[in-house]
Parts: sequence; C-alpha cells; structure tokens
Amino acid sequence: MPGQSRSKWQQIAADLRNQVTDGTLAPGAQLPTESELTSRYSVARATARQALTALVNEGLVVPQPPRGYFVKDRKPLYYRPQTEFRPRPLSPEMDIFLAEHSEAGREPKQTIDVAIVEPSSDVAKRLRLEPGELAVVRRRVRYLDGEPYNTNDSYFPLALAQGTEIMMPHDIARGANQVLTENGAHQVRALDEIYVRMPTPDEAARLQLGPGTPVSCHICTGLTEDGRPVRVVINILPGDRHVIVFERDRAKEAES
Repeated sequence: MPGQSRSKWQQIAADLRNQVTDGTLAPGAQLPTESELTSRYSVARATARQALTALVNEGLVVPQPPRGYFVKDRKPLYYRPQTEFRPRPLSPEMDIFLAEHSEAGREPKQTIDVAIVEPSSDVAKRLRLEPGELAVVRRRVRYLDGEPYNTNDSYFPLALAQGTEIMMPHDIARGANQVLTENGAHQVRALDEIYVRMPTPDEAARLQLGPGTPVSCHICTGLTEDGRPVRVVINILPGDRHVIVFERDRAKEAES
C-alpha cells in the first residue's frame, strides 16, 4: 500500500508474482524451494513459506509435495453464453460442451444427477413458483482433462418436467430446450445475470477449488412468448479456469 513498507514475505511474493506474470517462470515451472528463498532473501523458513502460500491462495501456483511449488498451467475454457440456442450436435453422447472441447483436443466428460427438490427462494422467485411447489433439478459437473471446470444446475417446474426426459439422469441428445418446446413451453428469450463472488462451501467441494478462488455465477432464466419462466440455470465458473466471451452485433443492437 502507498506510504507503507511491505513485509519480507510480501516482497518475496511480489518478486515471484512478477516472474510468473511476465513469463520468466512459465506454466509448469518450479519455483525456488523454501530453502532457496530462505538463503536468497535472508529470512526464516516460515517467512518463505508464507510468501509461497500467498501465491497458492491467489491461484498462481500449486504445491506438489514433496517436490515443491509449480506455476499453475492455466488452460482457460472460453465460455459463450450466447451459444445456448444454436443447433446441438447430432451424436447422442455429445452435447455442445462435449463436442466443442473434444474438437479442441481436450478430454471432456460430465456427471449428471437429477432430483425433485423444494428450490431455494431465489430459484422459486425466478420460476414464479407458489410456496411449497416443487422443481426438478439436473445437476451437472463438467470436466476437462480430469479437472472439474464448471457446474451447471438446471431447474424446471415439476409440473412441466414430469414424465419427460428431463427427469432422466443422462444427457438429452436434442437438448432440454427442445423437450420443453415439445411440451408447449418454447423459449423465445433468456434473461442473463452474472455475479462475481466467492464460492459457497458446496461449490468449492464440487469444483475442488483451492482457497482464494473467486467464481462467476451465471444465472439464465428462459422465458416463453407470453413471458412465462420455464427454466432457471445456474452456472458456476471458477475464475482461474474461464474466460467469459460475448459476441455483439452492432447492427442488431441498433435495431433493439
């Protein structure tokens, strides 16, 4: 902070941080050991460890006992909310997420769980459910190269989803949006909200997040022609694994 001298561990952390951000320490590179930092900066081992821990908490480095600390190899997922209503892949086992990232040479997979729940007040409000009215939730964790990258929890009014493929814990080849259309709930627009915050304990556990990792929470509410909400999707995107990309068309914006 201006006007204040930094402690020794902060100085060490700043030096290492600069080397990571300017590429001197490339992704996957090993940082100096605690012993090396102790000698280089003439500090106690606990001070060196405090500096390294700070970088771990910032998501810049990862500890790999007993080898040491390494620069995190970031391979961000480009998350495009505007692609939701485009045509889906033809192969039944692949949804949009799986198809895109298989083509990129990465190894994707996902887990799907389905449950009937009394939704949170925020979800119930967005779906305009009456008190005590139930919803169906499809909870997904999506992985790339074995690492959980994001969660995707989709809520539907039980009265609308009952008896449809939405109730089954597997991927829907033609998409849940198409299932809703076939049941008289065709979505024509969506309301998107994006919040940036720290994760809840449940989100941190599902995504195996380290300390100090913020998330973006993208909430999408799908609406029919008459303004009826039929679906609420909550996407949790770890800040160290995503780039959120919006493509905007100036001509179309001028018309709206």
